[in-house]
Amino acid sequence: MKRLYTVVVERDPDSGWLVGEVVELPGCYTQAMDLHTLELNIQEAISVYLKTASPEEPLPDFVGTWRVEVSV
Repeated sequence: MKRLYTVVVERDPDSGWLVGEVVELPGCYTQAMDLHTLELNIQEAISVYLKTASPEEPLPDFVGTWRVEVSV
């Protein structure tokens, strides 16, 4: 069975590395210097997460993201 996961990618301001976090899997994240390596790393992180997760726990569904402008 295959399932799609949502990955949010941000660039770390200190190291410049890319950090990917899987929205549907709390605490599942990894980092890499480029997008190709990040994709490979995130696939591995998801596999490890799913092998160690409790099968009874329901996984949340991704709804969307917002960008909110705030005056500061």
